Amino acid sequence: MALMAQDTTPLVLNVSRGEPELVCPAEPTPQELKPLSDIDDQEGLRFQMPGIMFYRADPSMEGKDPVKVVKDALAKALVFFYPYAGRLVEGPKRKLIVDCNGEGVPFIEAEADATLEDFGDEIHPPFPLEDLLYDIPGTDGMLGTPLLIVQVTRLRCGGFIVAIRGNHVIADGTGVMQLMNAVGELARGFTTPSVPPVWDRERLTAKEPTNVTFPHPEYDQHEEVDHHHSDHDQAANLVQQSFLFGPTELAALRRNVPPHIKQFSSFNILSASLWRCRTIALGLDPEEEVRLLFAVNARNKFNPPLAKGYYGNACAFPAVCARAGDICNNDMAYILDLIRSTKKEVNEEYMRSIMNLMVTNDRPEFSVRQTYVVSDLRHLGFADVDFGWGKPVYGGPASNGSVPDASFFITFKNKKGDNMIMVPISLPPTAMDVFIKELRGMIDIYPSTFNHF
Repeated sequence: MALMAQDTTPLVLNVSRGEPELVCPAEPTPQELKPLSDIDDQEGLRFQMPGIMFYRADPSMEGKDPVKVVKDALAKALVFFYPYAGRLVEGPKRKLIVDCNGEGVPFIEAEADATLEDFGDEIHPPFPLEDLLYDIPGTDGMLGTPLLIVQVTRLRCGGFIVAIRGNHVIADGTGVMQLMNAVGELARGFTTPSVPPVWDRERLTAKEPTNVTFPHPEYDQHEEVDHHHSDHDQAANLVQQSFLFGPTELAALRRNVPPHIKQFSSFNILSASLWRCRTIALGLDPEEEVRLLFAVNARNKFNPPLAKGYYGNACAFPAVCARAGDICNNDMAYILDLIRSTKKEVNEEYMRSIMNLMVTNDRPEFSVRQTYVVSDLRHLGFADVDFGWGKPVYGGPASNGSVPDASFFITFKNKKGDNMIMVPISLPPTAMDVFIKELRGMIDIYPSTFNHF
């Protein structure tokens, strides 16, 4: 049972790269100030998210340079997604606003002394990101920095890698992939994107009266202690392992669920199993409160639903709260019911309540105390971005999550062509041993086949 991914050290690459060059919209665009929504600029989303796509050489594209193709298509796409070419400024009450000044997106051209084969026959994180996505000094902050950075790296085999870094406040994963799919379409000769972008951030902006109508434990700020120190010390002592779940493993986990409640998604089953094993592994006081935070895409929870082309943040992160003892000692059905009832709460009023909380409470950070965050990044559209060379061999997050208490579910195909779900877990070493033992107990019927490379 192949449960653990190799703790491979990323490939050492010899990459030469040019200086970053600003790509501006190919045509004049409106110069204006566009405030972000009250979901967009919450503290917990003020970070940069990297993504990466690997492409094979394609004989039909002989003589075409991927660097030029992607760069030209990006300039065309920025005409439609022109706020991406701007920079953030801050208004009153920490409100983030896009100054649509057409300054442009830094674009880096690079060449690697490597082929696609060098990345192995299963391409998945970790990747040598410092080579594939230039970390331009001074661009990490929120204000006055690029909202997107793109690096295209040519490989010796004729394949290439497109790596991007997007500021999370302007778009969630669905939104940034909408932009990249538009770049792909324009590269393939479309004159306009098939899904035209829609700004409409006003719809997700708090209106009077700003009543907070839900409890929102996901934003509890009861960690008044200086947790930066303890977090940092804790992070230093964590080990990260990536776990792989294919059809066999998921079927085995489903066997832990009573037959009368089979209609749970793989995401819910996996989240419940991991949360249970993690809570047991941490050996907490049974009375201590633990939380599971998960992303719920709320685009269709509005009436009418948000436009298909809405590329802003539109996810809620509701928290399932329980006593540690109840998570450790109850069966899977108990945890799945908690997840289901929490998910059900997310509707338009819930989203309004978050917006109101943001404007009345100084845009709080997510809760961190005994909180485990899961986010399903498998269906964001990374795998569909086609610049003319076909779909990527791997498309998804570029790092397997550097957040100690979060697991991002990513997908890749293994050698046999099965879709595997890869989930990174970070825990202190002794807890990791218990976690593996618990997870093995939930999955393994044939211990001898446990493939712990």
